[in-house]
Amino acid sequence: MIFSNELTHWYHKNKRSLPWRDTTDAYVIWLSEIILQQTRVEQGLPYFHRFLDRFPDVKAFAAADEDEILKLWQGLGYYSRGRNMLKTARQVADLYQGVFPVSYEQLIKLKGIGQYTAAAISSFASNEAQAVVDGNVYRVLSRFFGIDEPINAARSKKIFQELADAVLDRENPGLHNQALMEFGAMLCKPKNPDCGICPIRLSCIAYRDDKVTRLPVKLKTIKIKERYFNYFLISDGYTILMNKRGENDIWANMFDLPMLETAGRVPASDLIHMPEAKELFGDAIEVTDCWTAKKHILTHQHIYAQFIRIALPPGRAIPPKYRRVELAGLDKIAMPKIIYSFLNNLYNA
Repeated sequence: MIFSNELTHWYHKNKRSLPWRDTTDAYVIWLSEIILQQTRVEQGLPYFHRFLDRFPDVKAFAAADEDEILKLWQGLGYYSRGRNMLKTARQVADLYQGVFPVSYEQLIKLKGIGQYTAAAISSFASNEAQAVVDGNVYRVLSRFFGIDEPINAARSKKIFQELADAVLDRENPGLHNQALMEFGAMLCKPKNPDCGICPIRLSCIAYRDDKVTRLPVKLKTIKIKERYFNYFLISDGYTILMNKRGENDIWANMFDLPMLETAGRVPASDLIHMPEAKELFGDAIEVTDCWTAKKHILTHQHIYAQFIRIALPPGRAIPPKYRRVELAGLDKIAMPKIIYSFLNNLYNA
């Protein structure tokens, strides 16, 4: 209990003023939690306000279409979160008549809501005694208790969840969870933690044993895949040819440009002679401009993209899988950041 008391005392004095902390509305809390997954508060805050202004309640969210959600989400990354949010909202509208549930058992059954999110919403909205375990909590617990089990090992999830349950203040679980997470975000940071002003440092095993920089332990398991995207810019000055991506790859259901993926870098002069390019655009493709390849970093993939402006042969039919979009309407469709940035710089510079 001393652990929790010290953290909550620190929290009252040092917490950031954030809009989702002033409510017990489960919908608002859910919105913030999903947006802030794998996203810094500074980056996520404008998106939170944007979504809440557009969809003030879960019924309004459920009535949206996916294209609008993806457009609002544009630039935030991990687009499956946005798509899953729409599915969650529709579940709540159908199963709970638009009243967002606050119990862990109901929340955990909803699409896109896992153990952490269900614990966070239930503890913040209804003070249910559920301990949250996110990256900040892993770090604080690992350092304070001197746990050197890799936090991303399968066996560790149970260890840290049981520990979080054991130290939870069951009378004030929502406050305890907020304090623990904020403490990890602001003071017990991944790099350069402020141990000199830490209120629990004298009981912290990592501080005592000079292991702060070595904890938590994390296994290096991510394998980066390199991919080479060759985008074709085809425009008549009023419209541009666009492609709506499928369900089974990155940026699902978002719009990009006609593209050929190659195993490595291929110069534009060689690319237009490839059979795949000829099949799409004919034999007489003319390259009129080319932009140096851009690198776009995703969690498990590095995308190298080059952009090639081409003129189609006279009378060449547009492949049916592509569609023409008016240049004036580009701001109404959802695009991956790399496409949005390129077109924005090209047409609005």
